[in-house]
Amino acid sequence: MSAPFDPTRRRFISSAAVALAAGPMVLSGVALAQTSPARAAIKAGANTAFAALKQINAGVLDVGYAEAGPADGPVVILLHGWPYDIHSFLDVAPALAQAGYRVIVPHLRGYGTTRFLAGETIRNGEPAALAADIVALMDALAIRQATLAGYDWGARTANIVAALWPERVKAMVSVSGYLISSQEAGTMPLPPSAELQWWYQYYFATERGREGYAKNRHDFAKLIWKLASPKWDFDDATFDRSAASLDNPDHVDITIHNYRWRLALAEGEAKYAEFEKRLAAAPVITVPTITMEGDANGAPHPPPAAYAKKFSGKYEHRTVDGGIGHNLPQEAPDAFVQAILDVAKA
Repeated sequence: MSAPFDPTRRRFISSAAVALAAGPMVLSGVALAQTSPARAAIKAGANTAFAALKQINAGVLDVGYAEAGPADGPVVILLHGWPYDIHSFLDVAPALAQAGYRVIVPHLRGYGTTRFLAGETIRNGEPAALAADIVALMDALAIRQATLAGYDWGARTANIVAALWPERVKAMVSVSGYLISSQEAGTMPLPPSAELQWWYQYYFATERGREGYAKNRHDFAKLIWKLASPKWDFDDATFDRSAASLDNPDHVDITIHNYRWRLALAEGEAKYAEFEKRLAAAPVITVPTITMEGDANGAPHPPPAAYAKKFSGKYEHRTVDGGIGHNLPQEAPDAFVQAILDVAKA
């Protein structure tokens, strides 16, 4: 059965969102604040560029990031996934800025204009390292607390920051839910159909895979986009804007290390060992959270019921209908913005 259509938001919304609009919703024993007032809907693809990017030294990185909105507004940090980049938030950032938020959209390590400050720094893609980067960025920008929102690698990074540094996270929007894992969990075999979805992870475990990705990263990324969002009819211009970020000199090293680390085929850094130990226990996240899923996500992702209990604070899950795939912020920016506005006021 088709979900009800809300004409004020011009999109199909899940039954969970309908219940929220009708009044406070209780899930996992907690209530989430009522939905924000109606606003103008956001048209996907309406924006094609950010203003000039900024750079700042933060931790081991010189981070490239886009910024929008008032400098004194409450902060939202938007975190992209692989193999995408900050352009996933082209339509999200200006809408949040118009709502009064200071919006920070950083390139993760290995993407875009983000660079390592020292040549000898290990090109480490382990999850705890990416999360530590965001905390370092917040410190560099004198941001005490922010709402984090992301998908894919970005959602995992937001999850980890919320789990390890909850005092730094006001609230969170996480596409595909709870994504904290461990090397031990990564070594456990899955059913054949699930293993098939991770074909690229096993490809990257080989030197042939490293060389193939280095040689064909743009074609590889376009294939992943199509598989992960089978109903998203993106054009070449949209893809090319993001694909340029994959030309970062550290991108291949970071990507390969990330996926090999997950299978315990590559070591992490000792300075993150205690963090990874804590994460391996699959800690419960206490900050207010909305998890989201597109109804046509072709990438590996857990069902919402599998992770609902991993959120002990105010919590809600929303499924976005209409053929929405893995890159939910870019495919359904209106739904993503609404989730941020709602959870930030929880």
